[in-house]
Amino acid sequence: MLNQSAALDLMFQALADPSRRVMVDRLTRGPASVSELAKPLAMSLPAVVQHLQVLEASGLVRSEKVGRVRTCHIEPKALRNAEQWIAERRTIWERRLDRLGAILAAGEDESGESKT
Repeated sequence: MLNQSAALDLMFQALADPSRRVMVDRLTRGPASVSELAKPLAMSLPAVVQHLQVLEASGLVRSEKVGRVRTCHIEPKALRNAEQWIAERRTIWERRLDRLGAILAAGEDESGESKT
């Protein structure tokens, strides 16, 4: 669990930056070169590479270099791990809210007025 927690920390830290989210969004449509990822961003190519290093360290992105071109790919499994973590928390909170609703409903009589 601790190892998974560290991986989630890195992932959410990587996604906290808007530029990195733009890169991830682009990569969800398919592989892209570093220069393609840099086009919509107002930053230098070395800055884009630094952001990609953060995304790779988080496990969200992998890259491969063929010749002079580095191509990046999204890692769907990493996104599924984050989705699963969020879904588990959503389920917990939905159950808690359902219980609260039941408690509040039990405190009302048939006319909808409070029994107290």
